Amino acid sequence: MSTNRPPSGSQPASVSAARRRDVVDALRRGTVPQFGLDLFAVGLDRFERALDDDLTVVTRGGAAFHAVRGDYGSGKTFFARWLAERAKRMGLATAEIQISETETPLHKLETVYRRLTERLSTASHAPSALRAIVDSWFYTLEEEVLDADDVSEDDTEALGKAVDALMESRLAEVARTTPAFAAALRGYRHAKAAGDAATAEALIAWLGGQKSVAAGARRTAGVRGDLDHFAALGFLQGLLTVLRDCGHPGLLLVLDEIETLQRVRGDVREKGLNALRQLLDEIDAGRFPGLFLVITGTPAFYDGQQGVQRLPPLAQRLATDFTTDPRFDSPRAVQLRLAGFDLERLGELGRSVRDLYAGAARNPDRITELVDNAYIAELATAVTGGLGGQVGIAPRVFLRKLVADVLDRVDEFDDFDPRRHYALTLSSAELSEAERSAASAGDIELDL
Repeated sequence: MSTNRPPSGSQPASVSAARRRDVVDALRRGTVPQFGLDLFAVGLDRFERALDDDLTVVTRGGAAFHAVRGDYGSGKTFFARWLAERAKRMGLATAEIQISETETPLHKLETVYRRLTERLSTASHAPSALRAIVDSWFYTLEEEVLDADDVSEDDTEALGKAVDALMESRLAEVARTTPAFAAALRGYRHAKAAGDAATAEALIAWLGGQKSVAAGARRTAGVRGDLDHFAALGFLQGLLTVLRDCGHPGLLLVLDEIETLQRVRGDVREKGLNALRQLLDEIDAGRFPGLFLVITGTPAFYDGQQGVQRLPPLAQRLATDFTTDPRFDSPRAVQLRLAGFDLERLGELGRSVRDLYAGAARNPDRITELVDNAYIAELATAVTGGLGGQVGIAPRVFLRKLVADVLDRVDEFDDFDPRRHYALTLSSAELSEAERSAASAGDIELDL
């Protein structure tokens, strides 16, 4: 629950129309909004102070890591995007990556890095923000050179050499292990200065780990082949350096749905687990100043023999005691447990969304009168009942029904009364696999 959210029944005062619309549109589609999650976050206030402390550490050149655990529907993706919003407010760049066997296997770090650059965003730049960040970095270096008053702005050749020298000094540590990163940056800058847009575009793609970059562009920069597994961590280190220099003190990297490792071949699973262990060891060793790594997974992934427990060194690093009452879970622990929803929290979530919606409705009073707290509680109970009583998987469907089936109709039709004109139905076509397996056979109708 956001500590800044107004009490139920009031309208958030400082919410822009665009921000409100983005949130409501996403909920209407049944997806997690990309922005504005603080407007209706429920139950996350207990994490705020500890995570803000972690973000502060990262902005000062440290690093942080958390493993988020929760069953399906407990809000892992919501948590990750809520944290990303907080990170962006502190100036960090963010990237959220869905781990999957075919698209983004964890054991192929070059693929993980490529997805990172494709999803890279900042408060002012949507994905992929890589080119904007690199351009901002070179602009920053040039400003530093000019501020030193050693080179005239009109002396293009001398200015270029001075910027190159400053770039080399900033990337010295990275260049010792991954010289290709610095070489590609240098080549990109020279191509832009020469007006060679095609080469510049190819080199920024190569810096992002893309495959099949034109050989001529790579030769121009003096780099060979494609990014491989071993160079990926060096490129991540270089990216953090560039981010820091151009005003973004760190990167929040979320590896979502990491439990998919449990479904892959045994040898592939072990490679993925070992890649994660390697990444954590490198963070502990101080190789990635400014990196905040978050992984999300189910309890079975952390506790089962097909997951983390298969690699004892990794299991030791992630070990967290969850034998006590969840209300005593430490928000500073390596693993953070999301408790999921009960009917009370589901109702609180619905009231927050109702109030957010009412703020842009034609008749806010009509919204709060017809979709009152009692009705929201009834709808939450009905949706949960339709999903076999499993409250934990109900939030997505509940919010979709609330917005698309109830609030929209109340707002659009002056004679619509949800208690008289609406009966809840759940069809298999609108449910995910997990939701379908929980639902009763056939469609469910419940008069409210």
